[in-house]
Amino acid sequence: MTTIDTVLVANRGEIAVRVIRTLKAMGIRSVAVYSEADAGARHVREADVAVLLGPAAARESYLDIDKVVAAAKRTGAQAVHPGYGFLSENSRFAAALDAAGIAFIGPPTRAIDVMGDKITAKNAVAEFGVPIVPGIAKPGLTDAELIAAAEDIGYPVLVKPSAGGGGKGMRLVEEPDMLAEALASARREAASSFGDDTLFLERFVLRPRHIEVQVLADQYGHVIHLGERECSLQRRHQKVIEEAPSPLLDEKTRARIGEAACNTARSVDYTGAGTVEFIVSADSPDEFFFMEMNTRLQVEHPVTEMVTGIDLVEWQVRIAAGEKLTIGQDDVTMTGHAIEARVYAEDPSRDFLPTGGTVLELVEPTGNGVRVDSGLFRGTAVGSDYDPMLSKVIVHADDRRGALRKLDRALAGTAVLGVVTNIEFARFLLADPDVEAGRLDTGLLDRRVADFVAAEVPSDVFMAAGVYRWLQGWCGVETADPWAVPSGWRVSGRARSAFRLSTPTLTGHVFIAGSPTDATVAIEDGESHSLAADLDGTRLSVTIDGLRATYVVVEEDGHIWLAGATGVFLVRELEEVNVRVGDVHAGQAEITSPMPGAVIAVNVENGAEVTAGTAIVVVEAMKMEHALRAPIDGTVELLVGAADQVKVDQVLARIVPPADENSTSTAQDKDADR
Repeated sequence: MTTIDTVLVANRGEIAVRVIRTLKAMGIRSVAVYSEADAGARHVREADVAVLLGPAAARESYLDIDKVVAAAKRTGAQAVHPGYGFLSENSRFAAALDAAGIAFIGPPTRAIDVMGDKITAKNAVAEFGVPIVPGIAKPGLTDAELIAAAEDIGYPVLVKPSAGGGGKGMRLVEEPDMLAEALASARREAASSFGDDTLFLERFVLRPRHIEVQVLADQYGHVIHLGERECSLQRRHQKVIEEAPSPLLDEKTRARIGEAACNTARSVDYTGAGTVEFIVSADSPDEFFFMEMNTRLQVEHPVTEMVTGIDLVEWQVRIAAGEKLTIGQDDVTMTGHAIEARVYAEDPSRDFLPTGGTVLELVEPTGNGVRVDSGLFRGTAVGSDYDPMLSKVIVHADDRRGALRKLDRALAGTAVLGVVTNIEFARFLLADPDVEAGRLDTGLLDRRVADFVAAEVPSDVFMAAGVYRWLQGWCGVETADPWAVPSGWRVSGRARSAFRLSTPTLTGHVFIAGSPTDATVAIEDGESHSLAADLDGTRLSVTIDGLRATYVVVEEDGHIWLAGATGVFLVRELEEVNVRVGDVHAGQAEITSPMPGAVIAVNVENGAEVTAGTAIVVVEAMKMEHALRAPIDGTVELLVGAADQVKVDQVLARIVPPADENSTSTAQDKDADR
């Protein structure tokens, strides 16, 4: 037995916060590590001790093994919990900790190495009777050997890299004449992503479902499983919504797949918590095939905790300390149904480009059967240095239908004001008829993406944004002085206050006249509505024609964020603009950043003459590059330089079209010409 009274958490964000929560409950001192970008992060605030690792770049901080080990030594940590991502499946990290006499809260290095190579892993589990997908998996296979084997495997086939994950290098090939090109492309991507272009082939399972099984194993040979999770709702091989148990499996299949998962763990003498992933055909749910094993805690582990009542992090620590499992397989029961939705800083209406910003206000759901694993608080800076996942909303109910309904309401009660998220898209998925019926497969989400349309800002929310700006003019007004009251009173009748606002689908004025308890409001020349409103900090109450609604409202840089019962909306306040038609700047085009990040290249000089389609600047965020091009011919006016950090929608450059030298007519002349 090893005494563990101090644990360093070698991660950040919501998983670091979640691990620290259990450590505190166990009476264990927690140590956080952080980069310069995370100096004010929640996991740093909540840990007992925090150690600065280095600059924002992960390779200089969270991925630097020597720095993390040194931090563990410095703080007297007897063990390190790696979370997921970063160093969690790095056998060199586990070995470095072992050499330093520090326990790695994870499996032995051999298990990490074997399961980290998909070819080796398939061969290892096959020897323990675990079913694997028909295919060919040998080191060093040439393209010619793979093409020849495909004929015996049968099309469609899936080309997969032996190293890495996340869908990189994977190719679905449905016809023989497409395979050679797919192999060449897959090798290039695998080599670039993982430094290893080794490939293998598997038969593609039609209408595949992604089902994984949670296992726990101690150092004395005891292995149990905690049931399965359905993870088929994925976008580009990245999970979005997960649930436990799977609506597909019956009890007999559940027992079989659970035993196969345990045998997978036994094949590498596994210890700790791990997840075995299987592919299951929606058409043949009694057939399942080993896909891979994740030798760490999974993002979606909370749904298993919700249905079993077992704290996986607690057992990870206890097993690392040398304790025996006190839970037998017969002690594990799955009660009710749990579903989790991941909240990402990404914009579904812009092809899921990563977003960012400062969390100006945060609303997270509470209640019976509702859990939020979050790394957020008001003031959190969401940048472009790390993964865009912000939090997870997890619910538990008596049955699946109740869990779906509860998760939708929990997401409706989640608002990250200041950062665009995927919450609306997650709710769109939950309402899908196939999702409601449990008719899932790994391609469902990608097929539904094209059907998603971001909700337009409703007229009542548009008016509420104007009301918010109007009420700010009343704050601190001494109403005893009639000349100081911004009521718009005139001898000839009340004048209206005007606020010019814009959304992706509407630009117009909100006109308001009167006092907060007795006013009228209208959009442009539309119908006038009775209005009563109150603003208390960030809480706005608006009653229009007797219908009352409440919002959480904040603003930044002319952007007004409103979170209400129907969702989170963004309204931009515009200045009044009068541009002469003959002005050289009339018709100019702005180039704005589609995501927060860094300018990594400026391809033209300021004042250069360019044609439409010319790449002007390149922005990088979260390892994605986006070249921004001139939409029209004209002269470039640069507003940023290389290495500048930029926000989403920030204007980076303007393209001013050539002036019409032959035209001296005024705007009125041009109107007359029409």
